Amino acid sequence: MTPETAGPPDGGWGWAVAAAAFAVNGLSYGVLRSLGLALPDLAEHFDRSAQDTAWVSALALAVQQAASPVGSALSTRWGARPVVMFGGVLTSLGFIFSAFARSLLHLYLGLGLLAGSGWALAFAPALGTLSRYFSRRRVLAMGLALTGNGASSLLLAPALQLLLDTFGWRGALLLLGAVTFHLIPCGALLRPLALPGDPRAPPRGPLAALGLGLFKRRAFSVFSLGTALIGGGYFIPYVHLAPHALDRGLGGYGAALVVAVAAVGDAGARLVCGWLADQGWVPLPRLLAVFGALTGLGLLAVGLVPAVRSDDSWGAPLLAAAGAYGLSAGSYAPLVFGVLPGLVGIGGVVQATGLVMMLMSLGGLLGPPLSGFLRDETGDFTASFLMCSSFILSGSFIYMGLPRALPSCPPASPPPTSPPERGELLPFPKVVLLPRGDRHSTVDATC
Repeated sequence: MTPETAGPPDGGWGWAVAAAAFAVNGLSYGVLRSLGLALPDLAEHFDRSAQDTAWVSALALAVQQAASPVGSALSTRWGARPVVMFGGVLTSLGFIFSAFARSLLHLYLGLGLLAGSGWALAFAPALGTLSRYFSRRRVLAMGLALTGNGASSLLLAPALQLLLDTFGWRGALLLLGAVTFHLIPCGALLRPLALPGDPRAPPRGPLAALGLGLFKRRAFSVFSLGTALIGGGYFIPYVHLAPHALDRGLGGYGAALVVAVAAVGDAGARLVCGWLADQGWVPLPRLLAVFGALTGLGLLAVGLVPAVRSDDSWGAPLLAAAGAYGLSAGSYAPLVFGVLPGLVGIGGVVQATGLVMMLMSLGGLLGPPLSGFLRDETGDFTASFLMCSSFILSGSFIYMGLPRALPSCPPASPPPTSPPERGELLPFPKVVLLPRGDRHSTVDATC
């Protein structure tokens, strides 16, 4: 049995867990984002349309996010270490199986179902475990882990193109199976940690294991609704920012520069915002609402940028708007997971992480197809980015219903800290004892 500690160590082995989560993020989302480079070769080999081969990546992303609550439930029952290691085995087998595919159906099953399920078992438990190791530096550690996506994309994209040119798509997928096998040692680094807020016994029943009872908490329900709406617009720039730049008159290299500027701003902002949030100057829910709104405004600016008039222009307005979007979106990302322990308590953070991934997947599946539909109907991506911005601004407005999201009068004395199983952001009323002779105590509601 794992000995119980007084609280999150806020360092020590937690940095090894942060490194493992960094690698898990890179070996999941980084590989998934780079996988698009192989789609043209798949379309040519199987003589299928680009739309048919695009479902390979779409299914992998959908399964990875929608099945994340299952990974969280298994992690709650058996621990994150064996679940993440088994997820690494499934992911590697999915790529190896797909290397011998004879039809697109085999790729749907191998990369979409098998590898996607492996990523679902790896990502949410790794991030949930990282949240348990940190308190004062939690958002910084989360931002560090989430930069694995961008770092892996920068390394894997040219490497995968080299593998495709050298060994073909079958050899490239086979070698990616060997690369994703490194999820297993990442899972081995997730040492179990027992904290005072942990439940005494594993949850009974599938609904309790999935953490669906967390929706009974008002704060988590408000957070879930806002996150689902933001998910409807958050992933649209991942798919349509480069085509939007091409529609605005930029060449191929200009469009690539727009994407690169947004990606660099995103990666840098995750670390800076993580450090800023951990200083405690501004409550996390307030930062979440502010940076969510700034992300929506940044995408509004991206959609309203005028077309480039000269062929030799690099599109400075669009570069500036894309940079502003990248900075705000990168600042928002670590806050989404960093605020969870304060809303659900340290004992429910792994389950809550899986549920958040599932909620964002709903928006991620609906947003890009709706954006493409608006592009076909209007002839450009202006309406798409306006819709994207409206989704994100609506979700940020809902975040204002979270505890401490809005400024309030400071209490006359510091409020007591809520128990870790409740979550430190949840209301904890201060009881004032009346003089002897009064029958009831009252709640201090003075401001």
